[in-house]
Amino acid sequence: MARARTSRPAPRSPWRRRLIVSIQILVGLAVLAIGALVVAVYVARSQLPSFDQLKSSPNGQMIRVHAADGTVIVSLGPSYGEWLPYDRIPTVMRDATVAVEDRRFYQHPGVDPIGVARSVMVRYERGRWIQGGSTITQQLARNVFLNNQKKFGRKFREWILALALERKFSKDQILELYLNKVYYGGGAYGIDAASRKFFGHGADSLSLSEAAVIAGLVKAPSNYSPTADAQAAVGRAGVVLDAMVRSGAISRTQADNADPQGLKLAPEPQQNSVRYFTDWALPQLDTLIDETQAPLEVWTTLDLGMQRAADAAIRSNAPNGAQGALVSLDRDGAVKAMVGGKDYVSSIYNRATQAQRQPGSAFKLFVYLAALEAGHKPEDTIVDEPVTIDGWSPRNDSRHFSGQVTLRTAFAYSLNTVAAKLGQEVGFTTVADMARRFGITTPVNTHPSMVLGTSDVRLIDMTRAFASVAAKGVAVAPYGITRVTANGQTIYTHEVDRSHVLVAPYVAAEMTDLLQTAVNTGTGRQAQIGRPVAGKTGTTTSTKDGWFLGFSSGLTTGVWMGRDDAKPIPGLHGGTAPARAFADFMKVAVANRPIEQFDTQVTLPEWQLEPDEESYFGQPDNGAAMVDENGNPLPAQPQAQVGDEQDGDGSEPPQTPPARTQPQQQLDDLIDRVTGRDAPREDRRGDGRDPAAPGRQPLATGRQPLPPQRQLPDERPYQ
Repeated sequence: MARARTSRPAPRSPWRRRLIVSIQILVGLAVLAIGALVVAVYVARSQLPSFDQLKSSPNGQMIRVHAADGTVIVSLGPSYGEWLPYDRIPTVMRDATVAVEDRRFYQHPGVDPIGVARSVMVRYERGRWIQGGSTITQQLARNVFLNNQKKFGRKFREWILALALERKFSKDQILELYLNKVYYGGGAYGIDAASRKFFGHGADSLSLSEAAVIAGLVKAPSNYSPTADAQAAVGRAGVVLDAMVRSGAISRTQADNADPQGLKLAPEPQQNSVRYFTDWALPQLDTLIDETQAPLEVWTTLDLGMQRAADAAIRSNAPNGAQGALVSLDRDGAVKAMVGGKDYVSSIYNRATQAQRQPGSAFKLFVYLAALEAGHKPEDTIVDEPVTIDGWSPRNDSRHFSGQVTLRTAFAYSLNTVAAKLGQEVGFTTVADMARRFGITTPVNTHPSMVLGTSDVRLIDMTRAFASVAAKGVAVAPYGITRVTANGQTIYTHEVDRSHVLVAPYVAAEMTDLLQTAVNTGTGRQAQIGRPVAGKTGTTTSTKDGWFLGFSSGLTTGVWMGRDDAKPIPGLHGGTAPARAFADFMKVAVANRPIEQFDTQVTLPEWQLEPDEESYFGQPDNGAAMVDENGNPLPAQPQAQVGDEQDGDGSEPPQTPPARTQPQQQLDDLIDRVTGRDAPREDRRGDGRDPAAPGRQPLATGRQPLPPQRQLPDERPYQ
């Protein structure tokens, strides 16, 4: 029997060996990757905050702004409603969120492989990332720990954190965190804040339609916000309802009966004029503090009573079609009121701090400050006559010249030729330097016409300059924030600097002397409030701008009125609407402040006779008898009024001239005579005597009689 041959195995193919080795390597690498992933997940899990810590951690920085009395006037940044535990969150809200954001939420371990595969496929088809495949857990990880950058490194960390969150917390806890922390637009974080913002009630009573609207916001809060685009919000809510039907959360009948279109939205909170103030003050936090995470409590200088009075003064006095602005500073620079326009809702442009307009003769403050510092006195005389400087010939609005006058008279009646002479004498560069010294931050030209206010300025800067004069020459810097706290700790406190002296006290006192005269008997008479006031009007060419700036009882207020397009406004002069707005505001603002006399007693310009006390300060101030229990002025008792014939600053005459007292009649007759309004002569006294009849005593100034046909000059610059 022959021995059977032993068969030898066929040699293995080298490609087969390579394939087996490759598979082994891949399996080994997969095991290592899974091991590394498990280690990374558990390391991340060990470093995650506790559930209670995640509940208390904020998303973004919240800022609450307080008025001077502690009232919260604005809350900015993220808004948080009540934290709702899982069992208080309506089922429809939970189901709507899961249906539209993560249908397999209860099946996946934190990352949905199907969702990832779908997003990769869409990426391949479209050529760019359209769907991220993010689960609710991934979104929570991104919102709490990461950012929204679409990079693989960030996405990988998101997966690790999502898996770690699923290992540490239950599905119910994750959904509770998500619904209370996700951003729904309009500054609202969490379903309760969103429900209160859009529907005016807490999230624990959400209806199916309301839940569908809120759940639909997560994808694109700004696009689907019901307050921004109601139709888009309704359309998105329909998508959510369809997703709930597909997931089995609701029936088709329930979805059809839901009516997102019929929902009533909560009214938007009204934005009032305090936002002009907060829009100006809050950006300063970037330079005052370094805290960017913790919620902030910001305490400000704003006086709500004064703010209401300022709002009312601007709205009631600004001409139709014109805008108005007001800034009021306390003696240390604290901004007590700020109005940047008639209506914040229709225009957030802050004309008190942003607008740059020509100040007209209000700029003469710096001309006369320079002259006084150079040695001039209010009683010094100067000739009002034609003058030409480098080809520029200014003229008074009356087109007449008064001859020799005192500086007090020239300032009170805003003589342009005198201002030009003073500017030439002290130097136009010196005047510009004085303006910058007193806080004018906009460019100031040095052309001769600059003395009439042809350089653009800001209202807050001009108000600051007048406040520095009121402070006896010490620099006043406007500020709005007094202190800032974070987590109960004070991190900033404002300190007032009174060390910067701008001019000598006697110069400021002399300037105040001139400013008193302008209000008592000059172009600013309508700014009288029944107590000492110093101030100056300003009107620009063609009545495009009207200004009044002044101070009394430690409070300095500036008012501007005009059109945003700088078109002329018939009848607008600094001595009319702006001065009246100043008076309306100041009567309320200083009602509870003691009457303060200035360092220099008011001195009448040489064109005046000896008037009674009322022509100094307007109506007598009876102190507490003129205010109610809240400090608001009581209506004035009817009494004889001072005549208001058309003056150089545009004051309107009364329709029926009231009866006048004898001293006041003499005062007005004299003004009529020196301004040329006594021709043709009328029986203005009411006693049958001619105002220029024999027996009338001339002024004891030695001046020659003024030419006829004069008008009170105003301050409009010549062009």
